[in-house]
Amino acid sequence: MLSQKCKYALQALLVLAREGGDKLLLVSEIAERENLPKKFLEAILLELNRNGLVRSRRGRGGGYALAKPADLITFGQVVRIMDGALAPLACVSVNYYRRCEECHDEQSCDIRRVMRRVRDAIALELDGTSLAKALEDGRMPASLS
Repeated sequence: MLSQKCKYALQALLVLAREGGDKLLLVSEIAERENLPKKFLEAILLELNRNGLVRSRRGRGGGYALAKPADLITFGQVVRIMDGALAPLACVSVNYYRRCEECHDEQSCDIRRVMRRVRDAIALELDGTSLAKALEDGRMPASLS
């Protein structure tokens, strides 16, 4: 399940993506636009900054902007930064693999096989959806998307 922290991160990044370019937004502007708690958002933006998805400038005229184009930032990157593994089980995670203690044979485990397909489907969608694509999809009439 997507954490509230991750959801807020995606909301903030989408606000910045809508602005595009070099325009810097204050934390308070982003928080107000999306009705997000300012203090929590500050911590989220710091984490996104540390991971290279946003850049910031302090002082007068400062704020936050995307560190790279919106078509190069995917939902998958954000989820992994904020929440860790995409996989529903650690034994099917690509980046956070951990063997199940109770499993006798991973190769014949029916649960693992199904959960691997779930992980692959989630990764395909999240890694294939950039901020730019999400905004583009949102502008399409429902009958076309």
